[in-house]
Amino acid sequence: MSKNLPKLNKEYLKDNLLGTELADYSADILEYPERVIQFGEGNFLRAFVDWMFHQMNKEDVFKGRAVIVQPIPQGRVSNLNKQDGLYTLFLRGKQDGKVVDQREVMTAVSRGLEAYTQWDEVLKLAENPKIEFIVSNTTEAGIVYSPDDKLNDTPPDSYPGKLTAYLYHRYQFFNGDSDKGMLIIPVELIERNGDILREVVLKLADNWKLPEGFKDWIREHNTFVNTLVDRIVTGYPFKEKDKLEEELGYCDENLDTGEIFHLWIIEGDEALKEKLPFHKAGLNVKWVDDVTPYRSRKVKILNGAHTSTVPVSYLAGIDLVRDAVDDQLLSNFIKSVIFENIIPTMSLSAEELEDFAKKILERFANPFIDHKWLDISLNSTSKFKTRVLPSLVEFIEQKEELPDKLIFSLAALITFYKGTEIRDKHLVAYRQQEEYLIKDDISALEFFADLWSRYENNELGIEKLAEDVLGHQEFWQQDLNKLPGLTAAITDYLKQIEEQGVKKSLTALLDK
Repeated sequence: MSKNLPKLNKEYLKDNLLGTELADYSADILEYPERVIQFGEGNFLRAFVDWMFHQMNKEDVFKGRAVIVQPIPQGRVSNLNKQDGLYTLFLRGKQDGKVVDQREVMTAVSRGLEAYTQWDEVLKLAENPKIEFIVSNTTEAGIVYSPDDKLNDTPPDSYPGKLTAYLYHRYQFFNGDSDKGMLIIPVELIERNGDILREVVLKLADNWKLPEGFKDWIREHNTFVNTLVDRIVTGYPFKEKDKLEEELGYCDENLDTGEIFHLWIIEGDEALKEKLPFHKAGLNVKWVDDVTPYRSRKVKILNGAHTSTVPVSYLAGIDLVRDAVDDQLLSNFIKSVIFENIIPTMSLSAEELEDFAKKILERFANPFIDHKWLDISLNSTSKFKTRVLPSLVEFIEQKEELPDKLIFSLAALITFYKGTEIRDKHLVAYRQQEEYLIKDDISALEFFADLWSRYENNELGIEKLAEDVLGHQEFWQQDLNKLPGLTAAITDYLKQIEEQGVKKSLTALLDK
């Protein structure tokens, strides 16, 4: 259907779209100089960082574009270059109770380079004094030390290797000029991402026997910031492609989609804030002294609410996240988990936490995202340990009472793993006679298969089953039976769920 449509590029944009709702800006925005080098051309960066540069450019407060470096051999750079760096971004979801569907042509990408075929051109960028910023998203596994990397590789294989070679070229070209240091902003989802990246760069500099002056220049004149990003980016809309292109009136090989909500926490001072004036474009970017409490907020409220609701919602017969928010019983459970069991353990202001939580509930209700609980259930045991267990333990320690909703969630999780057969590295379980497959570490699946088999064979009772799960050090790195009252509470909820099912048990819990 869309084969007969014209293709999006700079010429088509100028002739047909400028001044319309899709491109309500002037042609000047297409000629701004390159000020950013970006390692990574994936959906997330284009729907988050490049979208922000585009918004600042529309407000005339940044006036710069990004050169994208494709850090791996295969990627999207060739498609982006065919369209002169342009692509259409759809941001959709709920905001202040209303459904929002925004679409706009993004212009903040100047061009793309392939690191493995154009490394000389990538290094040439280091000679451009206008390029002051480096942004990266090379996945969580991207910021690693690789002893096999060499300075003269074309290119070094790891992202830190590429970055070190790039910075060393800049250092040499500008003779170590203190004004030519860069602001380096990783958005990889690892804790203290900027600190870790700097450590790896300095380790490579040692390994490559680079001059002490270069290492001093890295430490003193280049700034690596720690960051936390938050936006669900759903990426290329394969199922909707033809429909969306017909609505747009052109073909776009680089369509990208995401939710309305966005948040970027950057550890940095006011001077950096003025160099990247996101606030002047009304963007939800916070420059803070310490990113840690904001990371804790995201993990405990957003991820914690997701993980604690997975087994409860799925066993209650609800498959999608948004359907749980629309269901009164499950919606009340999610709110109770967040506002009664999680927020009371946290250090940020109640107002800030509650505002964040309300936005989370809107995000869960996004009608444009088919977020399946069964997909979210992947590796639920480790997720529960990192995302939910800290809130559960801290609540008991701080309040000297049990967080009933989180404990019910743990009992539901144990029930969710009620299977006795492992097939193709999945645990086979049943919801109302309907089979579902659980994905987790094989040792976790074997543990539950053995436990529930012994229960089914009357070799152990429900209390012993609860004790064995809570005492399983491999899951929790501690014996949860030592937490006062927890074993008895888990046992009671397991009995209720076994006898009455999740829905009736949840109704009784919420009616207390």
